[in-house]
Amino acid sequence: MSPRHGFSKLTVSSVTLLEGLGVEGDAHCGVTVQHRSRVAADPSQPNVRQVHLIHTELFDDLATAGFTVLPGQLGENLSTRGVDLLGLPVGTRLTFGDAVITVTGLRNPCQQINDFRPGLLKQLVSQGEDGRTVRLAGVMGIVSRGGVVSSGDPITVTLPPAPHFPLTRV
Repeated sequence: MSPRHGFSKLTVSSVTLLEGLGVEGDAHCGVTVQHRSRVAADPSQPNVRQVHLIHTELFDDLATAGFTVLPGQLGENLSTRGVDLLGLPVGTRLTFGDAVITVTGLRNPCQQINDFRPGLLKQLVSQGEDGRTVRLAGVMGIVSRGGVVSSGDPITVTLPPAPHFPLTRV
């Protein structure tokens, strides 16, 4: 989490999720949009980007490509392992103890990633074989039930009722 609008976040052993708001003490916590570019466009938009999650397998892939990236450095609030975050449908509920995050969509990586590590953006956004944009920088969600999430907590994945809709950028 980070109390200021910056790129990377502090690594902590636990965070408190506040229902309908996000991560306690994080600059992106709020009912309405908190990301500066979105606030400039329309500050009354609902905050569907309360929590940013990244699968740690991405860090492994980036290391293979020559980029050292540690948890929190891409601005995520939670890092997971063993969950195919990018393959989840919209509305999937991720339960960490008592806390529940509902997945709203994909993070849309921006130029700040290249400011952090030159060339990194090309590793996180590419074109698929079908010509569609592929985004690998994690997923966004809202806090549906608050609680404390600690390092090592198991994650329960609950898919929404069918039909399932693929994640798009939010």
